[in-house]
Amino acid sequence: MSTLTTPWSRFRRCSLVGQARPNWVAAAGLLALGLLLALAPLEMTLALLVGGGLVLLILLRPVVGLGLLALILPFSQVQQVSLAGAQLGVAEVLLALTLTAWLLRMAARREIRFPHPPLLLPFLAFIGAQLLSLLVSLSLRESLPELLKWVEMLVLYLFIASEVERRHVPWIIGATLVAGSAQALLGAYQFLRQAGPEAFVLLGRFMRAYGTFSQPNPYAGYLGLIAPLALSLALWALGRTWEGVRRGPRKLPPDMTRRWLAVGFFSGITALLIAGIGMSWSRGAWLGLAASAVVVSALRSRKAATVFALLVVLVAALAILGSFGPLPTALSSRLADLGEYIQYTTDPRLATVEITDANFAVVERVAHWRAAWGMFSDHPWLGVGIGNFSAAYAAYALPHWSNPLGHAHNIYLHFLGETGLLGLAAYLLLWLVAVVRVWRARTATDDYTRAITIGVLGVIAHLTIHNLVDNLYVQGIYLHLAILLGMVEARSR
Repeated sequence: MSTLTTPWSRFRRCSLVGQARPNWVAAAGLLALGLLLALAPLEMTLALLVGGGLVLLILLRPVVGLGLLALILPFSQVQQVSLAGAQLGVAEVLLALTLTAWLLRMAARREIRFPHPPLLLPFLAFIGAQLLSLLVSLSLRESLPELLKWVEMLVLYLFIASEVERRHVPWIIGATLVAGSAQALLGAYQFLRQAGPEAFVLLGRFMRAYGTFSQPNPYAGYLGLIAPLALSLALWALGRTWEGVRRGPRKLPPDMTRRWLAVGFFSGITALLIAGIGMSWSRGAWLGLAASAVVVSALRSRKAATVFALLVVLVAALAILGSFGPLPTALSSRLADLGEYIQYTTDPRLATVEITDANFAVVERVAHWRAAWGMFSDHPWLGVGIGNFSAAYAAYALPHWSNPLGHAHNIYLHFLGETGLLGLAAYLLLWLVAVVRVWRARTATDDYTRAITIGVLGVIAHLTIHNLVDNLYVQGIYLHLAILLGMVEARSR
């Protein structure tokens, strides 16, 4: 007659056959931990308790690690350590812990599987092109950290697409919006109180906002990659509220208070983000914001899209002509510089142009564009190697511009110079497939999911435009993009 086997009976049998020693080891470990917590300083004790609790919670619920990652991502650059040429901060540790928890959960359930979301193959194609460029790389030490960025981005996207549930998405998006708002508030403090390096002083009484990103441009880029999502959600909340108001006072939905709170929450965050982008004084972010606003409004309302498009065309025309009428002088001169990019890009005598405070930033960017084009001209198929722009820059630098900035200040020329035609083609394919995938997800049945997908399309629009004059794949922003792309998959599943 068979006996019922229970966990307790198995435990007793193990103990009776002489395996009780591990229990004593565990008891000794707990005793040592207790003594450490009792004798350690209060700050260390609290850190151990909170840190240990978070680690345990993430191991049990990996999605908690994702929410924390979205929340602390822009602040993770404050304290970093250098390891093998790569900078590691809280975000990298949290990412590693979250992905480890995900793998352990799959192993515990004996269902280790490799997800196949729509962007898997385009990601692999671009990473493959980067790997090919290693064949001609001048410095593998410079290449590996850049390659690792895209591997991290892919793995995080796979985790979200396969593990995160629909009900988790609002919490992750909420954490992202709160993080962006905190950065915008920090930027406002820097702008108004002149808190920052002297080089960022603006108009003699302000300071270009830079948050925790060290530079205004990536700071504005990060905010610009959240603002379209906030704008889309604000329009969604406003539409739901207006729909309830139209029913009349006797037929108001029971959740009208929540709808008004949603309008205030999303509208307030949108306003904060736009103000933060304005205080950064980043022209690339301004252009990206305008493009993303047109995209979001076009997909929400044709009338709003028409107004935004006409406004953008008017500002662009005035920028090229250099005449802004009623706009403040400082703002008009800042926008008028946009026309100089065309002038200096086509100027064959750029190396002999007199450098002034007024044209320094424009000429510096164009000089790096010329260097990237030179790298591509000499190495058209594989470039000079991923991450090797700085290593190869000296051979292509124009006179007076011997100091490399780390990238070409134009992502398309940057990848053309570092990974050649193969790399740029794979990069463009990745984002083309991303647009198609998010566009198809836009047909979801519920309005909230449609608002998210429209917002992500706006994010891609901002990324596309802003990257014409910059490189936004820095300081953890690439992980932010992976989170947004993964959220589309999780919400559409």
